Amino acid sequence: MTITTNKPEVIKPLVTKEDWIMRIVLVLSTLWLLWGVVLPLCPIFLKSFQDKEGNWIGLQNYLDYLSNPSLVASFFNSFYVAIASTLVSVFLAFVFAYALTRTAIPGKKIFNILGMLPLYIPPLAHAIGLIYLFGRQGIITRAGWDIGLYGATGIIIGESLYCFPQALVILITALSLTDARLYEAAEVLRTPKWRTFLTVTLPSVKYGLISAVFVCFILAFTDFGVPKVVGGSFNVLATDIYKQVIGQQNFPMGATISVFLLIPAVLAFIVDRIIQRRQTSLVSSKAVPLQPKPNRLLDSLMFVFCVTIVLAAIIILATIILASLIKIWPYDFYKLKFSLSNFDFSRVAGGGYSAYQNSIVVSLFTAILGTILVFIGAYLVEKGKNLRLLRLINYFLSTMPLALPGLVLGLAYLFFFVVDNNLGINNGNLGMVIPNPFGNNWVIPNPFGNKSFPLIILCNIVHFYTVCFLTANTALKQLDPEFESVSASLSVPFYQTFWRVTLPMCLPAILSIGIYYFVNAMVTVSAIIFLRPDDANLAAIAIVNMDDAGDIGAAAAMSTLLVLTSLGVRFLYWLFTQNIEKRSQAWLKR
Repeated sequence: MTITTNKPEVIKPLVTKEDWIMRIVLVLSTLWLLWGVVLPLCPIFLKSFQDKEGNWIGLQNYLDYLSNPSLVASFFNSFYVAIASTLVSVFLAFVFAYALTRTAIPGKKIFNILGMLPLYIPPLAHAIGLIYLFGRQGIITRAGWDIGLYGATGIIIGESLYCFPQALVILITALSLTDARLYEAAEVLRTPKWRTFLTVTLPSVKYGLISAVFVCFILAFTDFGVPKVVGGSFNVLATDIYKQVIGQQNFPMGATISVFLLIPAVLAFIVDRIIQRRQTSLVSSKAVPLQPKPNRLLDSLMFVFCVTIVLAAIIILATIILASLIKIWPYDFYKLKFSLSNFDFSRVAGGGYSAYQNSIVVSLFTAILGTILVFIGAYLVEKGKNLRLLRLINYFLSTMPLALPGLVLGLAYLFFFVVDNNLGINNGNLGMVIPNPFGNNWVIPNPFGNKSFPLIILCNIVHFYTVCFLTANTALKQLDPEFESVSASLSVPFYQTFWRVTLPMCLPAILSIGIYYFVNAMVTVSAIIFLRPDDANLAAIAIVNMDDAGDIGAAAAMSTLLVLTSLGVRFLYWLFTQNIEKRSQAWLKR
């Protein structure tokens, strides 16, 4: 007698046409990230092992670098100013964020807005403002207080201003997520305030603090603008790369220094990612929001502190604007003689108003194309089906740009898209040359009439891709997966769900990504300094040219235009999106 058992057949889900479309788009998204992020880095490493003729010389460039005392000093100088700037900016940002989230000071919204003011000022403009305040002919210097601006002091002050808003965003978020029950328990147990701070507050925000430290360190370690203007004879890696590539046309040594600049930034990024993976949720669904209680002494101290920080940011901005209106500094300043002559860019190098218009065009296309690419990529990673390994690869590639210094990325694009027709090495019979289809004989199709603009737009998109990707990914995580499940059960194509449900619900995040791209593309210098067009210019690069030529008044005027444009676009964005957000987010009030 034979007993047969009927095993239930496993019904494999059918792969629909929509699934194939999503898979194809995911593959294309991953390929473009490989092309835009990974491949351009290959010439950086290859050139660091070559001489100027492209011959293989092994580690000779690295040995030459390490045997040059001035270049080695630049490496340690970069670490010194980065660590000092990080400590200052994170400390100030933490106290500022604590005042906004844990005290009952008045005017929190105003402080929040003004605290982000340095974000809209180019790093070069920060340095120019410091020169007019603390330089040899600065207002404060002539009043009798000389801080010795040029050198490490000026770089640390400028980088602290530049990094402050970056740390502030992270720390406000970290300090906002807390459970009031922990503080109530500490109060019932009569725990001293200082001990509550050490045992409850700091542990709850330690991951935010760590992220702020690593972000500020990478920004300060790799920044080019501030050291370029106020560094003086105090060299750092970023300015060394610029001198080797632009000044001496020594591309191999520029690539070698880029590797030294890249390694600490990548290591800091990896350590940050490892630490963040250990983060656990500290706020449960039963958490009670913390409502700060009035404390006259603490509130007064925090209010004075916030006013001081905001005044410092306003003074820097006001000084830049004031300097742009002074024809001969500081003589006309003391005579209260103002002029718009600095806004006449026809008499100085840099491209003038055409450079300013070019920056608006490039920033606009960066915002539009970058937002589209970012959101599609984040949607495929978060909402895609199957192909889990490919989605993980896409996520990893999307986070890589955060670890790439702007100078290294710009130099990589210069080598990969402009200079090299071939990738490889020349070493006699052992030579290996791979044709590079993206070298200087290849031109990106574009409607601008300038072959450099598409490359600059691509570089900007990649440079700021990670922050925008994480913003979009966070917004998509907040959407219930049941939307896609219900749509699939009703045989609604995914693209209709994407258009009718996902896009409207994520509209605030999408608009924020667009404005982030626009503002940063307007003020960035390091990522595009090596991609300056031959037949056109950009405003941020024009500031560098003006500063090099000694036309610092014109540089202040161009900085003023950039700042006012960024603030104006931000205001228009807020003004015109109020009704749009109200309509698209009406479901939140139901």
